[in-house]
Order: sequence, then structure tokens, then C-alpha cells
Amino acid sequence: MLETVIHMPITDSNSLRDILATSRVVAVMGHSNNPNRVSYQIAAMLRQVGYTVYPVNPNLTEIDGQPCYPTLLEVPEPIDIVNVFRRSEYLPEVVDQALAVNAKIIWAQLGVVDALAARVAEAEGIRVVMDRCIKVEYYRLMKT
Repeated sequence: MLETVIHMPITDSNSLRDILATSRVVAVMGHSNNPNRVSYQIAAMLRQVGYTVYPVNPNLTEIDGQPCYPTLLEVPEPIDIVNVFRRSEYLPEVVDQALAVNAKIIWAQLGVVDALAARVAEAEGIRVVMDRCIKVEYYRLMKT
């Protein structure tokens, strides 16, 4: 008899620490060009601590002189983490793009949750973190 395995988004500190320690390239889906927006601030922080960050936003062509890509498909190198700053209803579309580029992790920011999208991603081998702030987790786990 086949056993059904139910995957859950990653929540344990060791797994989150491992993701943050081994990842280098982050695509920020929904990156804003407004310095007052959280997506802009977190992308800046990720750059500051050493990650390569690619802005992804179909409504912008550049942010602070850096090219901004309309979808994950145009990002010019393999993506470790897709950091999602889009509403929950867009998560299935993000998962589709992440699958198309073989991203390793989908990290949905605070308030971004879609259990079905997470199951689809995990069934295809993409690890999922949901409803967690990457900045908060970085400082909690990597700066201790």
C-alpha cells in the first residue's frame, strides 16, 4: 500500500538556518522601487549581508540602476530563493515560474499563504517557507 506523504512548509530553526546559510541568489518577486516599501528594504538588507538579489516586477524595468525582470524566467542565473512579496492569490503563479526555472526555495513573506500552492511546489521538489519574514529569520538565526 502506498503511503501519502503530506509536506508542510518549513518552520524549524535548523532548516531555516540551513537555507539562509547555503543560499546565495535571491529573486525578490514583487520588489518595489519605493524605499519606504518593505520589499525594497528587505532586498537592500539581503544585498548588504552578501546575497545576490534580483528584483522581479513586471511593472518596472530597473531599480536603483539594476535591471528589474518581469518574471523569474528572465533572471540571468540559477535562483536559490524566490522571496515573495505578492498577495497569497498570486502564489500559484509564482510556484509555476519557480518550477520553470528550477528554483530551490520559495519563501513567502508574512501574510502570504497558500497551502495548495505549497503542496504543488513541494511535490515537485521545491522547499517552501510561508508566512515568515526572511529579514527577521536572518537576524534571529544567523546573527546569534
